[in-house]
Formats: sequence, structure tokens, C-alpha cells
Amino acid sequence: MSSVQSSISWLGLTMAAAVLAAPSFAQALNVPATKAAVDAVLDREYPHLDALYKDIHAHPELGFQEVQTAAKLAKEMRAIGFEVTEHVGQTGIVAIYKNGPGPLVLVRTELDALPMEEKTGLPYASRAKATYQGRETFVAHSCGHDIHMTAWVGTAKAMVAMKDKWHGTLMFIGQPAEEIIGGASAMLADHLFERFGKPDMGFALHSGANAYGEVTYKSGVLTSNADTLHIAFRGRGGHGSMPSITIDPVLEAARFVVDMQSVVSREKDPSQFGVVTIGSIQAGSAGNIIPDHADLYGTMRSYDTNVREHMMDGVKRTVKAVADMAGAPEPLFEITESGKAVVNDAAITEKAAPVFQAAFGAKAIRLTAPSAPSEDYSEFIIAGVPSLFFGIGAIDPKTIAEAKAAGKPVAANHSPYFAPVPEPTIRTGVEAMSLALINAMSK
Repeated sequence: MSSVQSSISWLGLTMAAAVLAAPSFAQALNVPATKAAVDAVLDREYPHLDALYKDIHAHPELGFQEVQTAAKLAKEMRAIGFEVTEHVGQTGIVAIYKNGPGPLVLVRTELDALPMEEKTGLPYASRAKATYQGRETFVAHSCGHDIHMTAWVGTAKAMVAMKDKWHGTLMFIGQPAEEIIGGASAMLADHLFERFGKPDMGFALHSGANAYGEVTYKSGVLTSNADTLHIAFRGRGGHGSMPSITIDPVLEAARFVVDMQSVVSREKDPSQFGVVTIGSIQAGSAGNIIPDHADLYGTMRSYDTNVREHMMDGVKRTVKAVADMAGAPEPLFEITESGKAVVNDAAITEKAAPVFQAAFGAKAIRLTAPSAPSEDYSEFIIAGVPSLFFGIGAIDPKTIAEAKAAGKPVAANHSPYFAPVPEPTIRTGVEAMSLALINAMSK
């Protein structure tokens, strides 16, 4: 999923939040005792989890290429006692643990990384490379998926160690290709639910650039709708010294990138969320050659269907107008619906909320508005799995305070400088997910 380099957390913590009083039914689960039991498992297992995290971080793989990543997680889950099936939805894995009669509960992590260079300078920083869209690129877990995978394994360890406190069946899935919004659909198309059962509920988490130790959650709409844009401006190539006999597609691309923002700033209702971003422009091979085409790739985000359609129409008009101004051939315009909004189930969220509050106090934060990024976990929800998707912070509070004092943003997800602090981020993820699962599956 894409995100901006800023101090905004993946789950939009700059939005107003309120910690609500825990309702009386929170007493059904002894949260302090259960959290202490999870921590006892973590105290024993954390050195292994830390090593696993740094290994995954240093060896990222792109969507549908996660062969080694999937194999590592499959090995981990088999060692814990799960029955593991590999190659579900190409490179996905499904790990099943049966613990008597009870609900079937899905717990998802993502496997893939991003086609970008990491610049954190960490001793375990990625220097991996892979082929993406026909070109060699660096690969990095600047998305935070390495944190999620490690917390996923840690949660599996905690749940098995504490199996006397819950009943039912766990379906832990390692989903490929989240960043290109294709892995969830691929697993469903590979008959995930027909082969392993349709879950009664599901859980997932995401790390962000808010303070570690924080847990964020929200009932209802949590993330945005996303559309993928591909625009190819066509021109007439020629010598860089003779632009008058060419039609310069680079100039078309440059004009479009600027002009399309008027759709957002002048045509869209400013009170409604909507954003259009061009993240890739590919054109030409040398500085003295005017190419004959320029390819642009981008994303459009929105919450509201009417806003989406209005922006889409505006972008189409701008593409055509730019080509007409240049006297260029008709450009290619492709828009593909990608991630749909994640909508958290109200009942599951409200059952988990008092547990989060009891476990994390003021650091359990209820969000009051959706966040801008998108997520294909929504495909599982649309397929009929009521779910809770929540967030965890990943940055040292001192780093956040220093950045704020200096008037600078904190590097967030998808920044080459995004650097989660492994502990206590992983620990918080395991605690929050384990508590949510045990609370949902308590005997």
C-alpha cells in the first residue's frame, strides 16, 4: 500500500482520538493475567523473534516472488505445531491449528516488500534486488510487513503455549502481493475457504509511524478505496536539439502531473477526502533524445464513490486536454480498481476495545476517522469474514518528539528511511493480537 513520508501513522493518528471507558463485560477476560502470560512467552521467545525479524528485513521479496519468505514462515509454523499448506494463491501459505470445538478464526500477515532502496543505515538494512516491471530494482520492507510477519509468528507461539485458555481453530494465513493489491484475491481464487473452511471472524494488524506501544482501532470504515492509474503519452521522437520537429511526451507528462492537481484542489469538495499521486514516470533512454512515449503510473484514493467518479472524470479530461494541446496522438489511459475500503465489524471491534484499553491504557486509541492508505485485506471482509484490522506504533517516542520540535516529519511507511524499532513494536503486536484472539475464543 502506498503512504506518504510524514509523521502521520499508517492509521492516521493525527486525527482526533479518544480513549473510551471500558464497559463492564471487559471483566470476562482477566486482561492483566492474560497479558502477563503472553509476556512470559515473549520473554522466552523474543531472541528468536528478533533474529527472525532482522533476517526477513534483510531479505525482502516482491509480490508473488516471496518464495524464500514463505518457506521461512512455513518452517516456523510447522515447528510450533501448525499444519501448513504452501503455494496457496501462488506464494501464499495457510497454517491450521485445531484446539477443540469452537470458532474458525483467520489471522493474516503479508509477505511482500516494496520495489525501493532502503536508506535507514541499519546494520540489517536490505540490499536485496529483484526484477520489477522488467527492470532491476532494490527491494525493501519499508512497508512494515516484516514487523507483521514476526508478530504473526510470535502470536502463534503464544496461542499454542496458552491453548488451555481458548478453543476453536486458528487459520494463520501468509498472504502474498499485498502491495500490488492482488494477493488476497489470488488466495480466494485458489479456493481458500473451500479448502480450509470459511472463518467466523478475522484479524490483522499494521504498523505505522506513531509511537511504539500504541494500539489504534476503529469500528466501521478504516481505510480508503484505491485505483491504479497507467497513462501513456504518445509523441514523435527526435533529436534533443530539434524539438520543433518532435512531439515531446516528456513535456506532456510534466504538464499533466501539474495540471491534474487542479482536479483535486479546484473541482473536488475540499471537505471530502481524495488524492491523486503519480509515483512513477518512465521515458527515454538518453538526455539528448526526445522519446516517442512516456509512461506514468499512479494511484487515486477516496472514501466516497461520488468523489471517486468525479476525480476519475477530471483526470481523464486532463489527460485528453494535455495531448490535444501538444497535438499528440490519443494517449493511453487505464484505471484499475485496486484496494477497497477495509470496514471493521462493529461487534468484533467493540468486544476487543475494552481489552485493548485494559491492556494498554491511554496508549489504546480509538480513531475517529478513516486513514488514507488502502489494503487488500478488504477482500476477505467482502468475501464474508467479519473482522478487526488494527494498528500498532513502531517509532521511538523520542524520535517523534525531536522531529516535532524541529518541524520535520517522521519517516513513515514507504519512506526509504522508515525504521521501526523492533522491540517493543513486535512485543506490542503479539500482545494485542493474542489478547484479541483469546478474548474472541475464550473457553
